[in-house]
Amino acid sequence: MIAERNPEVKKAVVKLLELSADEQVRDLYERREKERRDIASLVGGARREERFDIARKMLVMNVQLDIIVKATGLTSEEIKDLLDLN
Repeated sequence: MIAERNPEVKKAVVKLLELSADEQVRDLYERREKERRDIASLVGGARREERFDIARKMLVMNVQLDIIVKATGLTSEEIKDLLDLN
């Protein structure tokens, strides 16, 4: 094992084991990770909504479907659904 050959790695492994054994530290880590995932999800959702907004504007401008697909990364089905909503 690497930790047996490298004292720095061994020290890090020992510290990791100590921290993971502490319930409060583990809980704090899990809450921070959840918050990070929640923020990433919100940002991803906002970017997706922005692509839909761009597709709507392009539809109003009578841009061809294949060009909207290439420009937005949306599928043709998603764009056609936008047409049904209007």
